[in-house]
Amino acid sequence: VQLQASGGGLVQAGGSLRLSCAASGRTVTWFAVGWFRRAPGKEREFVAAISGPGGTIQFADSVKGRFTISRDNAKNTVYLQTSSLKPEDTAVYYCAARDGAGARKEGREYAYWGQGTLVTVSS
Repeated sequence: VQLQASGGGLVQAGGSLRLSCAASGRTVTWFAVGWFRRAPGKEREFVAAISGPGGTIQFADSVKGRFTISRDNAKNTVYLQTSSLKPEDTAVYYCAARDGAGARKEGREYAYWGQGTLVTVSS
């Protein structure tokens, strides 16, 4: 499975971005997909995850109410819609997939990773 994350960019605080994670090589309908981020000088952290095929969703407390996650299985793509962005959301965002349906928060549960897309939120 190859994952391609896209949609990052520079946005002002309060703005929004939609990140996409496009999978290829294999249909990921029954794979759980997660989003993680790594801010400068910090460790990678969990952001959100959606089960395969989409019945269970988890969010980090820091993004609850501001981010949503969804999947379009026909397009083999998972989306992370961000809103009310804050400067502390600045990070490289990675999507990851696991060959199992459960939406997990631990990065070690995911075998497949995309290359990351940079989100920069200016104050």
